[in-house]
Amino acid sequence: MPVDFTAIDFETANSSSASACSVGLVKVRDGRVVDRVHWYIRPPFPHDEFSEWNIRIHGITPQMVADAPGWAEHLPSLREFTGADVLVAHNAGFDMGVIAKTSAAVGLDVPDYRSLCSLQVARKTYHLDSYRLPVAAMAAGFEDFSHHDALADAEACAAIMVHAAMRHDVDDLDRLAHVTRVQFGAIGPVAVTERNAVHAPMALQ
Repeated sequence: MPVDFTAIDFETANSSSASACSVGLVKVRDGRVVDRVHWYIRPPFPHDEFSEWNIRIHGITPQMVADAPGWAEHLPSLREFTGADVLVAHNAGFDMGVIAKTSAAVGLDVPDYRSLCSLQVARKTYHLDSYRLPVAAMAAGFEDFSHHDALADAEACAAIMVHAAMRHDVDDLDRLAHVTRVQFGAIGPVAVTERNAVHAPMALQ
């Protein structure tokens, strides 16, 4: 099944979308995981304060990221890993917001990415009491992972999208988005312009 994408998950130091402190990336080719990577990130000032609430959720402390590279150092590696892939995330608006806000916080241009939300796809694929990542992942046959570990969450997200494509009998993300009626998201000037052109009323095209 030629389902290709990169799944992504961020953890943040606090409620600011510019406080990325961890990221997990999982590359999928033909519906199979072919590569994965995890990095700790030193959040940029003034978004670098760790809230007790966030620490309780993901277990990452300031000491764990004190010597980690910052976002400006990680972004080129992220772009190399993802290439031209669509980014898939559970509640993708959050994760795409982290890329955009953290990039802006360190004075970098927001990179161009299309995205598709596995939470929205799961809502159109399964009949569940909850569509939280652990529940949706279980419906996709992916169980017993460490929720709020960025890499594990990215792997769970990938499993949902691959399983959803199988359930809907489609062979790429464009078809999956079409049959589930989930719109692609976009960040970055080029990607946003292209997305808006696709969804513009016919009279304006």
